[in-house]
Parts: sequence; C-alpha cells; structure tokens
Amino acid sequence: MELTSILKARVISRRDFIKMMTAAAAALGLAEILPKGWAEAADKLDVIWLHGQECTGCTESIIAGIAGSRFDQPDPGEVILNFVEIKYHETIMAASGDVAEKALEDAIAEGNYILVMEGSVPAADPRFLYVAGKPLEDTLVAAAKNATAIIAIGACATYGGINKPCPSNGQGVGYFLKKYGIDKPLVNLPGCPLKPEWFFGTVVYYLAYGKPPALDQYKRPKMYFNKTVHDECPRRMYYHHGLFLLDWNDPKQANYCLLLKGCKGPVTYANCPTLLWNDGVNWCIGSNAPCAGCTEPEFYGGFSPLYQNTVGYHTHPK
Repeated sequence: MELTSILKARVISRRDFIKMMTAAAAALGLAEILPKGWAEAADKLDVIWLHGQECTGCTESIIAGIAGSRFDQPDPGEVILNFVEIKYHETIMAASGDVAEKALEDAIAEGNYILVMEGSVPAADPRFLYVAGKPLEDTLVAAAKNATAIIAIGACATYGGINKPCPSNGQGVGYFLKKYGIDKPLVNLPGCPLKPEWFFGTVVYYLAYGKPPALDQYKRPKMYFNKTVHDECPRRMYYHHGLFLLDWNDPKQANYCLLLKGCKGPVTYANCPTLLWNDGVNWCIGSNAPCAGCTEPEFYGGFSPLYQNTVGYHTHPK
C-alpha cells in the first residue's frame, strides 16, 4: 500500500484534529501567542522539500518524532493531510523519476509555497551534487525565487554543518542564495538533527500568522533558541561548585559538569534541557554525553574535537 493510502486510512475528523492542534500548540508553548481560532481559519500550506548534502536525519527526526506516543501531538500523516501539502519530497513521495520531477516543475511554476531545504549546498563546484540529471544549485535557485518563505532544517542547511569544512565547501542555504540576490523570509532550524517540535511549532506559527516567528541574529525562532543549554542544564549546580567530570568510570562523578569533556552548552542556544528528545525521555547530557553545540554556526569544524574543552573558560560566562 502506498504512503498516501496508509495516511488516509489513519486520518481523523478535522474537528478532532483542530483540538489536537490546539493542545499541541499549548504543549509547544505557543498557546499564548497564537490568535484565537487560528486552526479553524488556517488553509493548507504547500511545501516543496529539497535535499542537499545531508544524511536525511532531519526528515527521519521529524517523521519519527512527531509520531510519538504523546496524546497532545498529531500524527505526521494527519498534519500532511489536514494542513500541509507536500508537493515534492524525495524521501516520502510515492512518485519517482520523470513523474516526480514533473511534479516539482509544476509546483515551482505555480508558486505560493514554503521551500524546506535539508542539507547544505556545495559552493565549491555545482558538480558535487546532481539530482535528476541537473545540479542541485539550479533547482534550489528556481525553487527559492518562487517561494513565499524558506525554512532551512538541520545544521547542514543552516550553516553548512558536517559538510563544512570539506572539499565541496558546504554552505547554508541562506548564505548561498545571497550571491543570487534572493532575499526571501528565512527561518533557520539548526540541530543535528533538529528537534521535530521546532519544525512543527514553526509551521503552526506560520499557519496562524502567515509569517515566520520572531527570529534571533542567526534567524532562529527566539521561542526555541533564546537561552543557552547551560542556562537550564540540570548539572549547572555542579558547574558552580567546580565539580567537573574527569573520569567517565568514576560513579561519584556520574552527574558532574561535562565542560572539561567538551560540553558546548555555555555557548549553545537551544531549549534541549526542557524539551528533551523522544517524547521527553532523554537528551544528550542526560545520557552523559556533552553538548556538541549542533545549533551553533561553529558546528562541526569550529567545535571539534568534540570531547575536548574548546569553550575556553572554567567559570560562568558573564
């Protein structure tokens, strides 16, 4: 059975879905900033989703993450069928080959869509990445010109990420499009991968207001990236007492601050300590792994080696 049939079999009534969306907005901290009746008035949002240099981890995160067991979040299929129309997505679309590319061409020509970019753009030479027999660069530029807004998801699409530095010179979509003079509304949702709630919340806000949410200097939504990981880290008290993990095998140090083991939390803006992963089950530091700083422009090359203290101080930042 193809994906569309599976999703249609699971669809719920629009009334119940609106209730779920309202509950989800509250869970995402959006209830107070969304206008009353936004879900009833929202139209479908057309989306073209392109892939650059990436691992498809952000797509996997969004599909798997929103489909969690929490009662207050709708299934991704229900989101697609009720509010979002995916015009093109290489990973989840049933069509392939010429049929898929014709759908993309038609969607671009029609316009009035959100362009989602996953993965970086090879700035060194367009021959580093061809899709359907043509450089990704050509498709990206054509799609960006007719888009009403652009959402870059993941560290690679926002800043270059894992693909920076590398021979292809991977660049974030916003930075890359500057050379073409394309200046569309842009939202950066970094992370490796991004949290599904960041994407979901951004889409909900756009559905309600027809524009992106308030952004910081790196075009990240302030509602998710206004505090550092360090600000709300449960190990912060150990940091202030100078208790840093030095020996992974010492049980007495199990909850000590991970700064000396490479934690980038003091310079990384994200709500990971409160949002967590996998329906609130755990997160990087909760698993005794230092924050890698994957929501910052310095990730990956500027923060490596990841397990060494490259933050540069042992006292609380001013």
